[in-house]
Amino acid sequence: MRVGIGYDIHRTCEERELVLGGVRIPGPVGLEGHSDADCLSHAIADAILGAMGLPDIGTYFPPTDPSLRGMDSQRILKKAVAEAASKGYRLANVDSMLIAERPKLQPYMQQMKATLAHSLGVEPGCVGVKATTNEQVGDIGKGLAIAAHAVCLLVPMEEAQR
Repeated sequence: MRVGIGYDIHRTCEERELVLGGVRIPGPVGLEGHSDADCLSHAIADAILGAMGLPDIGTYFPPTDPSLRGMDSQRILKKAVAEAASKGYRLANVDSMLIAERPKLQPYMQQMKATLAHSLGVEPGCVGVKATTNEQVGDIGKGLAIAAHAVCLLVPMEEAQR
């Protein structure tokens, strides 16, 4: 088995749509970033890549590549899963935590789980998504950023089919 951890944070901005876990969330702010800035999907992808001892997502999808501007981060997740599979591993489960003062994310959690599960190639029950605030502390607490943590378990392909 292999375990990985991932983290990502993006500043909020008014010029973009908010995307978390592949779900478009209406509201006055989105996140700054080269891709769609989906910090939840980025944290999960980095957890998978890290579990395999591979470089982070910036190596596969460099922010200096103009062709990747605005890219859907579900593509990043699919690449991370494919990289693990190429080395004989499959995602068993992932657990994640969004940290955001606003907007309220509870109404979107089931849709995030379903979208992430589809991109990751697992059942929704294998994907944990939770949210908390930062209790008004720091940039996240002031609504200036949103962050995500993720941990995953990868198992060898033959174990995954038992």
